[in-house]
Parts: sequence; structure tokens; C-alpha cells
Amino acid sequence: MLMTLDRTKRPAFAVLEKIDIQIPERTLLANGIPLNILRAGNEDVIRMDILIGSGIWHQEIPLQALFTNRMLCEGTLHKHSAQISELFDFYGAWMEQTSSMNYNFLTLYSLGKHFEHTVALLGEILLTPSFPENELQIVLKNNRQQYLVNSSKVNVVARKEFNRAFFGDGHPCGRYACVEDYDQLTREHLCQFYRKHYHAGNCSIYLSGNITPSVIKAVEREFGNTTWGEGRQRQPLIPHDIPTFEGRQIHVPHKDAIQSSIRTGFPMMERTHPDYQEARVLTTVLGGYFGSRLMNNIRKEKGYTYGIMANLASYPFASVLTISTETDNEYATRCVEEIRHEMKRLQEELISEQELSMVQSYMLGDMCRSHEGPFSLSDTWIFIETAGVGETFFQDMACSIRQTTPERLRTLARKYFRPDDALEIVVGGKENV
Repeated sequence: MLMTLDRTKRPAFAVLEKIDIQIPERTLLANGIPLNILRAGNEDVIRMDILIGSGIWHQEIPLQALFTNRMLCEGTLHKHSAQISELFDFYGAWMEQTSSMNYNFLTLYSLGKHFEHTVALLGEILLTPSFPENELQIVLKNNRQQYLVNSSKVNVVARKEFNRAFFGDGHPCGRYACVEDYDQLTREHLCQFYRKHYHAGNCSIYLSGNITPSVIKAVEREFGNTTWGEGRQRQPLIPHDIPTFEGRQIHVPHKDAIQSSIRTGFPMMERTHPDYQEARVLTTVLGGYFGSRLMNNIRKEKGYTYGIMANLASYPFASVLTISTETDNEYATRCVEEIRHEMKRLQEELISEQELSMVQSYMLGDMCRSHEGPFSLSDTWIFIETAGVGETFFQDMACSIRQTTPERLRTLARKYFRPDDALEIVVGGKENV
């Protein structure tokens, strides 16, 4: 008997009591590389992630980590870039190469029926790259042009200026490439980074999707039978000093800017701190979703901006609460004033139970969406490894979201929010804040 859905009645509301996240099957390849397997989904699709435990934090010159990873698909000892691209297209597969502060990533998406061919190609890319000079110059030229285009965007300038002022030029998070760095990077710089960091002792592998025994055998054959690479040890993540925080206002004039980009914030606790999870709830109330305090005030009521966002951004050994938006030049000062006002309100007034319930439902629902598919499960466990947090991080987060109270959030706002002492960056036509 078919059931009919009565669309005149609202679905029953339920509070998420707990979140269950599938734990990967863990094993070691013959050469010691950790292999994490997430069997989920019925489609004949596989995602394979290779994590190299070195990133921007470990580079000796600007752009070195990014372009070492970027150039892997531009040529091997046996194939040039066009052949590699044609083979991926032929098998209906594609590659993504990304870099973070402490990791480089290679991600392969492949049909299961072609996985033996695509993983063999990935093995050739990772183990025998040639870093061809001609391709390097083309890639550098294209990225140099993109850099110049981005340098005209006020939001990009604001983000870089904020991090420079917060971390200092000597810190990896505050040090950015300039246009001259694209001319100074050489093939040998990439080879040096590759030789030092790309080896079996400095990587881990994640498989997600419809994983069969033949898939695991193919991975073992390509990456697990030999101790590949010249390096043998993982390079440690060495802390860098951060200048003593000093709240101040900085205006960066930008010629012909129609809008001003605002970025403001102050230091917060690291991810492992007991207050971190509830601080995320407080940040969401302030500006972490479409119905947040900042959106309702600055976008909906006053119409100063199309959007404004607060984010608790985490870096190695540091976290920063940042608030960012773009507005007409004439509203820049008023936007900053309203940002301060909303933080002070959270210090002085209790959040209503209704508002807190809405935020809790939003955050818990977002967590459910983030763990519902095989590939998103990979993202979950890759985050846990790269962020250096415990395996119960997301369960603890759900518990903190459910259990926090208006009184607790006001206490946290009083303890951590510093609206009058924030670092405030305005890039655009406004002369001062």
C-alpha cells in the first residue's frame, strides 16, 4: 500500500541526540604507509586522497610547496602533460591538487571499473614527476597573471593585510608571495621540496566509496611495495612566534575602489582548548549563518552590505575570530561601529532560548549534511588527521552545541570578545574608520 504525504502538515521537529560517524578501517601498506578505508555508497565511484605531511609551513621560499604539488600532473619521466590529461579524460577521472599550511593533497576521483588504470597513472605522477621547464614557465605565467587580477580585489587585499598585521611578515601565515616571486621560482626549487618531503614516510592514504579487494590490491601495488622517495622522516611542524597582539585600525587606500572591504578580528583559543566548541556556537550566533546577528543588523535592517560573515579560523598553533564584509565606501565606518555594537550586545544581554534553539538546529543539521556521503566522510577524517584533534572531535562538538546555554555564551563573549581592541582593516576609498 502506497503512503501519501500530507503536505499541509509540518514535519515533526526532532533534536539530534547524537551523531554517529563511520570509523575508517585502518591498515598499513607493506612499506608502512597508513591506509584508511571508508566503504560507503553503492555507486561505482572511488575517491582516493594522498596526504603529504608538508605544506606552505615547510617551504623555504614563497610558492615552493604550492607549485611542487601543482606541477606533478604536468609531466612524468614517461608522459607529458597532454598525455596525462587525455588519459584522465579517457577513463572519466579527474585530479585535484591542493595545498594547506601543513599538508599537500592529491585527490583522485575515478570510476571503480577503471581504477586500476587511473591509480597506475596517479602512481606514475607521484613517484616519477619530471617538473618540465617549459610547462613550469607556462604555469607560472598564468598564475602570475591571476595574481595581478586578484591584487585588484579589495577582499583579497584585506585578507592578506589582516594576516600580515596579525601574524607578522616572518610567520608562515603572514607571509605572502609578491609578483617578483613568480619570476624567481625555479625548477630546482620544486625538485628540492619534492626530494625532501614526498616519500613513503611522510604520507597517508584515504579510500572512500565502493571499495573492493581489487581496489586495495591496486593501491598496494602502486604505493605500498617499496619505500619510495629519497626522504625517510616526516618534518616536524615547528611553532613560529606571533607578535604580541595589538588592536589597531589600518586603512589601505585602493585606487578606484567602488566598495570597501572590511576585515576585523582578534585572537581566540586553539581547537584543543575546552572553550573552543562553545566558542563556535557563539561565533555562529554573531555571524556564522544567514540569520545571524550581523546579517540581521547590517544587511537586513540597515542595507549596508549583501553579506557579512564571522568565522573562527584555525591555523597551526593559533585561532583567530575574523569578521569580513564588503560595503559602499560611505558605509565603512558605520559597518565597523555596528560590528562592535553586536559583540557588545552579546557581552551584555542573554541570547533568547528561541534564538539559541535555532542556532543549535542549524549547526546540528549542518553537521549531519557534512557526514552523509562517502566522500564527505573522507573529508571528516582527513580534517581530524590534519588538524591534530581527537577522533571524538565531532561528537564532542555536537554535545557542546546541544548543552550550551545563554548564560554560558554570555560568559564566553565577556571573556574572549574584544570589540574595542580588535584589529580592523579597511581596504578601499574610505580615509579612516
